[in-house]
Amino acid sequence: MKDGKEARWPRWLAGAVLIAIGAVLLVGGVRLLTLGGSAYYLLAGLACTASGALLWRGDGRGLWLYAAMLLGTVIWAFWEVGVQFWQLLPRLAGPTVIGAVLVLPWLRRRLTSASDARTRWGPGAVVLVAALALLGTFLTVPVFDVSPGRVDPLAPVSPGSAEWTDYGANLSGTRHSPAAQITPVNAAKLKQAWSFKTGDTKAKRPEIKSISFMATPLMVDDKVVFCSPTGKVFALDADTGRQIWLRDPHTQIGNAQMLNCRGVSYHADPAATGICARRILSMTVDGRFLASDLATGAPCPDFGKGGTVNLDEGLGDVDPFRSYTSSPPVIVGNTAILGAYVRDNYTKDDPSGVVRAFDVKSGKLLWAWDSGRPDDAPPLKSGEKWTRGSVNAWTAFSADPALGLVYVPTGNATPDHVGTHRSPMLERYASSIVALDVTSGRVRWAFQSVHHDLWDYDLPAQPSAVNFVLKGRKVAALIVPTKRGEIFVLDRATGKPLTPVEERPVPRGNLPGERYSPTQPYPTGFASFAPAPLTEAGMWGATPLDQMWCRIRFRSLDYKGMFTPPSERGILQWPGTFGILNWGGVSIDPERNLMIVNSAAIPQEVRLFRHGANTDRPAMAKDSHAPGYLPQYGTNYGVSLLPMFSPLGIPCAAPPWGKLAAVDLATGKIAWSRTFGTSADTAPLGIPLPGAFNLGGSANTAGGVTFIGAAMDNYLRAFDTTTGREIWKGRLPAGGQATPITYVSRKTGKQYVVIAAGGHAYMQTTSGDSVVAFTLP
Repeated sequence: MKDGKEARWPRWLAGAVLIAIGAVLLVGGVRLLTLGGSAYYLLAGLACTASGALLWRGDGRGLWLYAAMLLGTVIWAFWEVGVQFWQLLPRLAGPTVIGAVLVLPWLRRRLTSASDARTRWGPGAVVLVAALALLGTFLTVPVFDVSPGRVDPLAPVSPGSAEWTDYGANLSGTRHSPAAQITPVNAAKLKQAWSFKTGDTKAKRPEIKSISFMATPLMVDDKVVFCSPTGKVFALDADTGRQIWLRDPHTQIGNAQMLNCRGVSYHADPAATGICARRILSMTVDGRFLASDLATGAPCPDFGKGGTVNLDEGLGDVDPFRSYTSSPPVIVGNTAILGAYVRDNYTKDDPSGVVRAFDVKSGKLLWAWDSGRPDDAPPLKSGEKWTRGSVNAWTAFSADPALGLVYVPTGNATPDHVGTHRSPMLERYASSIVALDVTSGRVRWAFQSVHHDLWDYDLPAQPSAVNFVLKGRKVAALIVPTKRGEIFVLDRATGKPLTPVEERPVPRGNLPGERYSPTQPYPTGFASFAPAPLTEAGMWGATPLDQMWCRIRFRSLDYKGMFTPPSERGILQWPGTFGILNWGGVSIDPERNLMIVNSAAIPQEVRLFRHGANTDRPAMAKDSHAPGYLPQYGTNYGVSLLPMFSPLGIPCAAPPWGKLAAVDLATGKIAWSRTFGTSADTAPLGIPLPGAFNLGGSANTAGGVTFIGAAMDNYLRAFDTTTGREIWKGRLPAGGQATPITYVSRKTGKQYVVIAAGGHAYMQTTSGDSVVAFTLP
């Protein structure tokens, strides 16, 4: 080797890099070890530092020491996580790449004067072993973690027309269409038919702070009808996407932090003629309930005052952007029933979460259910107000007209992560399914999914009504998806579980004045999507360095499973407040007796801050779902909610983060389960990690096809419902965090698939304002 500076700089550079990596591993390794974690990072840090120092001096033993560290890393990695590629990747990829660079002949000759055969080939052999270990496990990564076991025997005939008349396709919330033109055989031929832009974007409306376009359209009378996040209602031609009418309520946006509208509702009076015999009901974020003529979009003159009802009446002091209705009402007969969103974690003095029923024609208030009042409480008298801060119901409802019941999924009395302020009255129906009498609003039954909820595990999804086979007989059942990933199956008439539910002990905390439920309900005998408990070894990252950081965070937080009580030290909440299942719900294929479930999970750090304590805390969050500090006024503690990400912005839980599955309703078992979606449109450098987080819903058809957007890449996908095989994907102009619909046009007889593509602010997917339709050529 040459002795000049020109010859020495490669070994100085290599040595400096290894010493720097080793120093970080040493510091982090000591911290992790003192927290009771793995000793590997400390040992690896020592090896890297020593290897770097030797190479700096041109000592060939530096290469051998690094090779020994790499071989030890391979052995340790397989011992700790087995043959799981995604877990091996951060442990082996970085060290293997560094090793591969060090053994390149031109560089090796400059690092050391050693030229014996062992030095030429030995370290390189170790690098090859590590690379082959990664490649071998990569080649065995399954798309399916549960493989399909049956073939679709059905050959349905598509109807001449098929509409989508309710948020969930029907009052049962099955998200199923009888349309059957598009099948697994021809779905690959789908092409974009039309696209429409609403004009509601931050770029076009600078006054908008945060916006998510997640509407589920309706298709009635060959019109696609939907709302934009600002409350505009559009009607488009179902075949061409041409705008037929627009009703713009000129919503006062004000301080609204998150603009969204999940959909509109439809009602037809077969005995009526003229304007508003068929009408569309919609809401605005500034507290208005609107009725519009289906044919023209004109306000219905018989509804409230000029087609508008004030939803703020009876709520008392209302910040109009702290409580508003974002989900469409469920309509049973001539009764429209709706709840409201209430901003989480700001104050216990939020507006009431009252659920109200209105006459579809006149807009007259028929009844109201306020969980903060006794079940037999009389209607409010003049000047009285609904209970402040009572349990709210923000998501979509479903109904059974034959039983005369509407099924209301509830949240809890905010703030969410402290319960010292909650009275027994406010606890009764929190995080529950409540069956209300459509005529009177009286509670017929209720089932609670979480007792004394301190984790914001409200019921987020529209429940689905199905016929469930129990001991050889069909029972009217209600499928209840939860943020926990558990699915309860209840008798629709009585609320009694149709699959066993057991109360299991859960950990208790020690906050002064707080009470803790000793048990929580767990369904058994039915498919569960609850994630396996997290472990230190399960922490993830793109490199050993950020994986070590995640392991340190894991050891620095309280974690005792799903129901770890919130604390001032901070807890790891798994799943986080977005849950495993969310407002997208599930879809039901009654012909194949399958339930389609999309799930996702990201861990979350939750920490309480005592009011008045001199403690550093994150910056005030913009709203109740944005990362940061939320004050929880009216309690003794504020709270911070932060996604558990590595310094590189990657979840500390290993991929895949999102899956799609089918549950056989005859057995309650998972028929197939697979990853879907990628991070291609959101990850640094467009890296397409499979199984990305998803938020949205699916729709399925009699033709045997399931459609879903939801993932973080900008695609609408089609899957064979029976087998789970991906059969098509269509590019979207923005994120598809919505639920698609499908219909057959009465005019042309063609089947279309339509989705809102506007992205989601908190997922940071591509923002937009499009509605996109696909059809067969």
